[in-house]
Amino acid sequence: MLVLGIETSCDDTAAAVLLDGRTILANVVSSQDQIHGAYGGVVPELASRQHLRNILPIVDSALGKAGVSVRDLSGIAVTRGPGLVGSLLVGLSVAKGMAFRWGMPYVGVNHLEAHLLAIHLEHEVSFPYVALLASGGHTLLYCVQDVGEYLYLGGTRDDAAGEAYDKVAKMMGLGYPGGRVIDHLAKTGNREAIRFPRARLKKSPYDFSFSGIKTSVLQYLKSQDQHAWKARVPDIAASFQEAVVDMLINPTVNAAIAHNVNRIVLSGGVAANSRLREKINESAATENLQVYFPSAKFCTDNAAMIALTGHHWINRGRRDDFAVNADADLTL
Repeated sequence: MLVLGIETSCDDTAAAVLLDGRTILANVVSSQDQIHGAYGGVVPELASRQHLRNILPIVDSALGKAGVSVRDLSGIAVTRGPGLVGSLLVGLSVAKGMAFRWGMPYVGVNHLEAHLLAIHLEHEVSFPYVALLASGGHTLLYCVQDVGEYLYLGGTRDDAAGEAYDKVAKMMGLGYPGGRVIDHLAKTGNREAIRFPRARLKKSPYDFSFSGIKTSVLQYLKSQDQHAWKARVPDIAASFQEAVVDMLINPTVNAAIAHNVNRIVLSGGVAANSRLREKINESAATENLQVYFPSAKFCTDNAAMIALTGHHWINRGRRDDFAVNADADLTL
């Protein structure tokens, strides 16, 4: 089965071709970081307009790299939500047009589900597993029992983890996207220089909260002379990152133990963070848990994971009709 995946949920335009759910023949991504960097975050209208410019060349590029034509495809998978509605509509419209023109099945994929399954692009991970999905838009914890069977365990009460990274980076004038910059700076900083608070929600042990850490960093910067804190940026970055990593790891490891699951999977853009990977391996080892990470290119938004998810559903006989619409707030 040959599936074309299309992903336009936020600011990356992506297309991929997947053979039999395992072999990636092409995976093309066009980033808009330079466009949105000046604003310190994604500007929805600019993202939509850039998708319009990029989508057809990116799809053509993916098909060309895979060495296949549209006629060879078994079906198309496209992100239908959640995300920015203008961005979603670009990809969904192209997928519908292609499916209609060539008379092939297509499915609208849940972006969150695709992240939870992305690990299977590279690793054989048995079900069930506890999955932490941490990105710029989401911080969620699930027990993945099978394809289509997802037990919600917890999520953020306010900011997503990646959102906190971006906002703290903006406070310090570090640029966008903040996660990469802070992770890089933290490598030369002292993680114990500043003790930022770790939010723990006793009544909801698998929930997260990152608004407090964000406010704590802001208060620290305001309390210091600007020249003084600018000389300590690596220490601030390292101390902030250590707090966020702790807040991500503790509920995840505890959830795996409580649900008697010995496999943990990280997904989403924040899963590419070097300190998170290092420290969760340490924490999991003490509890005899196995941890799996996708490659960095499959942590961030990509069409290969959309194609993989679409492969499973098309293979099970699902066929979406042309009334399916984009859903910016789609849940899993």
